Amino acid sequence: MNLDEAVRMWDPEPGWLNTASYGIPPEPALEALQSALAEWRRGANGWDKWDRSTGRARNAFARLVGVASDDVAVGASASQVLAPVAASLPPGSRVVVPDIEQTSNLFPWLVHDLDVRTVPPSKLPDAIDERTDAVAFSLVQSATGEVAAAAEIVAAARAHGALVVADATQAVGWLPVDATPFDVLAVSAYKWLMCPRGTAFCYVSPAVRDRIRPLAANWYAGEGDASYGPPLRLAKDARRFDIAAPWFSYVAAAPTLELLVEIGIAQIHDHDVRMANRFRAGLGMPPGDSAIVTVPLPDAAERLTAAGIRASVRNGAARLAFHLYTTETDVDTAITALT
Repeated sequence: MNLDEAVRMWDPEPGWLNTASYGIPPEPALEALQSALAEWRRGANGWDKWDRSTGRARNAFARLVGVASDDVAVGASASQVLAPVAASLPPGSRVVVPDIEQTSNLFPWLVHDLDVRTVPPSKLPDAIDERTDAVAFSLVQSATGEVAAAAEIVAAARAHGALVVADATQAVGWLPVDATPFDVLAVSAYKWLMCPRGTAFCYVSPAVRDRIRPLAANWYAGEGDASYGPPLRLAKDARRFDIAAPWFSYVAAAPTLELLVEIGIAQIHDHDVRMANRFRAGLGMPPGDSAIVTVPLPDAAERLTAAGIRASVRNGAARLAFHLYTTETDVDTAITALT
């Protein structure tokens, strides 16, 4: 699908440059959600109709990151799907994490008796050695938009037998991502994937699946009819890590992710980075490789707000995020506000 045709399914108010905080849904998602809510209000059908959307969403996400749907678990947030991974490491295990990592991929490790070492993102590959048991990092940093040197990090981890855990929340949806080099890849889907909050996905490589204890074991993660009574009977694939998905969030997620598959991430990536670099050029900054740009001007947030631009502030800098519904007018308004 051509991107110019696709963006007609979105209707943002001008000036939304804050997808790094949350994404705007397309019309098919809103229609599906409103229909489901109307059915709920009337008691028109059983919940199994809504739950079929979870399978559709799982399949579409798997296609977006190039893996089998059997290797994808569904959940509600990145920290929730990462928690069993952290809890399964032996006490004292060393975990190397960037020092500016968003806490959804930091607190799950810190809450356990683990040796968590933080280093600057650029130093991450060099910090992985024979004492490292796991490395956890974001493919794109939330605070800065910096794109990680993922290939170097994975190579260093493989050389020392360390588990590789990636948070792709700020990447999947605009950056082409292949999940297969990682052992675990988690995504909160309410940002660049533009799904409702309460949707998350986790790729779990078959090679490490049995090393992770499904601490949120529940009937939804069961094999066959697991509604009542023992014995424990969990799914053999990554569904063993599922939680009982929030129906309505996944009702809206399914058409959104299917639409992204149809559009193709390559088109979105080219548009998003082009918009970001248009903004960078307008401020006299060199071109970059990210859809997120931070501006450390003291009054940047106030200027943007006065111009009708909705962005966010991270570590004292204005953070602007450019996605498929961003227009040149949005970008130029932001440039004018800051110059």
